[in-house]
Amino acid sequence: MHFGTGKGWGWHFATAFASVAMLWAVSASAQKTELLVYTALETDQIKAYEEAFSKAYPDVAIKWVRDSTGVITAKLLAEKANPQADMVVGTSASSMAVFANEGMLQGYAPKGLDKIVPAYRDPKNPPEWVGMDVYGAAVCFNTVEAAKLNLPKPETWKDLTKPVYKGRIVMPNPASSGTGFLDVAGWLQMWGDADGYKFMDGLHENVAHYTHSGSKPCREAGAGEFPIGISFEYRAVTTKKSGAPIDIIFPTEGLGWDLEASGILKTSKKVEAARKLMDWLATPAAMELFSKNFAVVAIPGIAKPLDYVPADYEKRLVKNDFAWEAKNRDKILAEWTKRYDGKSEPK
Repeated sequence: MHFGTGKGWGWHFATAFASVAMLWAVSASAQKTELLVYTALETDQIKAYEEAFSKAYPDVAIKWVRDSTGVITAKLLAEKANPQADMVVGTSASSMAVFANEGMLQGYAPKGLDKIVPAYRDPKNPPEWVGMDVYGAAVCFNTVEAAKLNLPKPETWKDLTKPVYKGRIVMPNPASSGTGFLDVAGWLQMWGDADGYKFMDGLHENVAHYTHSGSKPCREAGAGEFPIGISFEYRAVTTKKSGAPIDIIFPTEGLGWDLEASGILKTSKKVEAARKLMDWLATPAAMELFSKNFAVVAIPGIAKPLDYVPADYEKRLVKNDFAWEAKNRDKILAEWTKRYDGKSEPK
């Protein structure tokens, strides 16, 4: 009786093993749950966060849909009757509060919620959204362009209304940019409606155009297209670190701010996987990653001083009421649009 050579047996065994391994790989990838996540996270942050999450939860894959906060907010509200996304990640808490008001989110208390500062999460129990990190207003001032134009360095918001800056300032549109909205909401909460709009009228005189991205004003200032860009501290710091000749100004009256926050949509069919992502976002390990980009994160004691950001940054933030912002968002945006939208860039 001939059983063939050892090589034949080995070959058949290897082939069979390879087939089994392939089947196993196919079934393993089939077991991965894919979450559709709407996000306003900066593109240059997503990769590191996703890699760390994948190591912790290899059975969950993320499909990102990324845009600015205003666009993501409008998209979700437009899809309200039939939401496509499972989750919203890294979108402003002021927008998350709008989704909560609309009954679009489901409550979930991630593991370790007790470590998160109460002001940086939804007050409901269980919360419908949980904060990740704080981002706040900053002004990018191009020292080279300013010297050419003989412009003084502004120190306050009110300075930006001086006639010397006419046509020299760019700022984000609050209807499309979360950064623009935190500025406007910050000014209104600091000064009240009458003085807030009086300031914005003066600022509008000096604005060259309103952008649809919170990062763009700082990038334009960094490139010397305009000497002054109203932006937020993460983009200001990265622009300065890239070698742009900018000074970062934190106006002394106080800084509007918001949180990058996350929540699960009520209609998600992938709740278990979504909860894993919520759990991970609330871990000290995730907060360590966020602290590389932001001076204040939702768990105290983790953030380290960041270059170019003042040590007392958290104390400079205005008193922020997310419930008030959510309730008044439509009214604020309608008023802002009526008064100032004529200078917005085309979309």
